[in-house]
Amino acid sequence: MSRAEVRDTAGTRTTPVGSRPVWAEIDFAAVRHNASLLRRVAAPAALCAVVKADGYGHGALPVARAALEGGATWLAVATPEEGVALLDAGIDAPVLVLSEPPAEAMADVVGRGLTLTLYSRRGVRAAGEAAARAGVVTDVHVKVDTGMHRVGAAPDELLEIVTEVAAEPFLRFAALWTHFPVADGIGSEDRSFTEAQLRLLETSRDLLARAGYPPPMVHAANSAGAMAYAASRLDMVRCGIALYGVSPFPVLDAVLAEVMADTGAAGLRPVLSWHAKVTLVRRLDADERPSYGRLYRLDAPTTVATVPLGYADGVPRRYFTDGGALLIGGRRRRLAGMVTMDQIVVDCGPEEDVAVGDDVVLIGEQGGGSITAADWAAVLGTIAHEVFCGIGPRVPRVVVDGEDRR
Repeated sequence: MSRAEVRDTAGTRTTPVGSRPVWAEIDFAAVRHNASLLRRVAAPAALCAVVKADGYGHGALPVARAALEGGATWLAVATPEEGVALLDAGIDAPVLVLSEPPAEAMADVVGRGLTLTLYSRRGVRAAGEAAARAGVVTDVHVKVDTGMHRVGAAPDELLEIVTEVAAEPFLRFAALWTHFPVADGIGSEDRSFTEAQLRLLETSRDLLARAGYPPPMVHAANSAGAMAYAASRLDMVRCGIALYGVSPFPVLDAVLAEVMADTGAAGLRPVLSWHAKVTLVRRLDADERPSYGRLYRLDAPTTVATVPLGYADGVPRRYFTDGGALLIGGRRRRLAGMVTMDQIVVDCGPEEDVAVGDDVVLIGEQGGGSITAADWAAVLGTIAHEVFCGIGPRVPRVVVDGEDRR
């Protein structure tokens, strides 16, 4: 690993290979770089690093620290528990909880210094009562539903909810926000929809201002919105997938190219790479059919390698049936049979050039070859977000600082 410092996600020193030679490397320097680039895209808006779902499976704490070092000034999480874990680890940046907590959980949330999202009268009342009991003024970001229809206040209920927030002595109306479902779309319908959301958000802001409640902050853009819609950057952008080195849509790379041309910066850098080692090699005759179901027939004498991870670790069975690959010796190798819970078998071809202990790359680069999370997503018919989040807890996350890997 060259000069790279190796730590686990709690910050203690470790090695990438334990009882099982499987691990994922999380490049601290890549997070810093991506955060810096996204901050330039967003400027003068602030950058909020979205680290929910354990930092999209990368490790919330190391990603949060690196993103803040790179220029983010806010963090966002999905649940209060995720936010409290960051605060308990010493994070002192503001942390926004992206969904309204259940009323019965408000007492455990207020007083911890988290910034709440609220969008229901019941939530406002519960938060106000909890904050009053704790004697702590709590910042509230009110979310308006501009068309995604997942969570958020209906536009015709927004003023009433903000009025109730303002009436609570221990709640402070700190922001208005919304979320985009199709900012990464390039078709005319998607663009029209996102532009209509922005207009509705502006109408909502004007409504509140006329009623005497001008929002101190307004935010809307996710990664795609921040790149594709300059008007959506407003006071803050909330970047998730781009922070982890994946463009939300290749067409949006043009926006990054403009920033890079102005600053000389490199593009987004992948943060996660996924590694293992070969644990067994065997030579099989033509017509043998490895693994469960005997679904893959060898056409000729073949070297088959066993790699010690499976669907319990984030390699779906579909990765075999739909033609997924990995790298050994810098070459793409297809799977030689059905993925099992703890093991996969790999077709290494007729040559006998693979040995026990050889490095395996599931996501990353090796010997001039490359497999990305986007490649996995294309095989599996999903998105990189799900690929990352699917890498299971049995795969240790090892933090490296890869400044020397440019």
